[in-house]
Amino acid sequence: MTQNTNTKNIFSHEKATFVIVDEASETQKIDNFLLKILKNVPKSHIYKILRSGEVRVNKKRVDTTYRLQIDDEVRIPPIAVEGERAPHVIEPKQQQTAWLDTNVIFEDDALLAINKPSGYAVHGGSGLNFGVIELIRHARPKAKFLELVHRIDRETSGILLIAKKRSALVNMHDMMRHNRIEKKYTMMVEGEWTDPKKTVELLLKKTFTQGGERRVNVTEDEDDSQNQMSKTIFYLKKSLGPYTLLEAKLITGRTHQLRVQLAHLGFPILGDDKYGDFSLNKVLQKKGLKRMFLHAFSMKMKHPLTEEPLELKAPLPRELDAFLSQQAI
Repeated sequence: MTQNTNTKNIFSHEKATFVIVDEASETQKIDNFLLKILKNVPKSHIYKILRSGEVRVNKKRVDTTYRLQIDDEVRIPPIAVEGERAPHVIEPKQQQTAWLDTNVIFEDDALLAINKPSGYAVHGGSGLNFGVIELIRHARPKAKFLELVHRIDRETSGILLIAKKRSALVNMHDMMRHNRIEKKYTMMVEGEWTDPKKTVELLLKKTFTQGGERRVNVTEDEDDSQNQMSKTIFYLKKSLGPYTLLEAKLITGRTHQLRVQLAHLGFPILGDDKYGDFSLNKVLQKKGLKRMFLHAFSMKMKHPLTEEPLELKAPLPRELDAFLSQQAI
């Protein structure tokens, strides 16, 4: 008997998903955004829910030409996947949350600072997985307000700030806009860096691959208002033969800033799977470095409510410290 394709099982998520847009998806077209996060959904169905108005941005209908902005709220309707089982919806309680308490750097009534491990996105993408902020909200169900102050890449470890009061969030965002927060990173790069101190200023342009992934490139096109100037001060910390340990003080906070600047200068960060030396990365994995060597280790600011000086430090993760010790022998 011929199988009727209409009788195939259809699996659907019961509730709509709401996604808050971050820098990783800023300026991306809504159709590419959906294609990226709904990987098991046919392209025809994605365009269907767009045309029907089931996808909303900030509670309004949008067409396929709409480009996302930071903090846009995207509503994704319950999705029916025909022909194959939809990905299992991972609940926060199934994720490892034990590291939360052991990685708290600072906490009071207004602010929570944690040492985020590498491999954790700061928030979930499509409702099929959960990031740090969802895990924290699950671990602290009685908290009335928990919001990300800023974002760092999934592959990057280090200091991540979460506001526990809206007034703290507003004040922190104002401090960031006016460059009143000092952020420092440590990284190991390929090559022999010789400048004790070097200020790097490069114009950056955001692009997207055919698959909708964000990429950032150095450009000289000053006429394009979408391009952004990036500025970092790099300090030489230790020469390690074929590699160099650096420290970086961010003056601006552009997407992938450190990774793109260093790759452009010919000193890619070890383990960087987007801008790094891919063949070297494979060799390094066999030597124990299975992640990017980039860590946000220091942050100085005034407390967002009390204005008392606040200095936060995140120790180097064990896997990076072990690799560093191996190179120093």
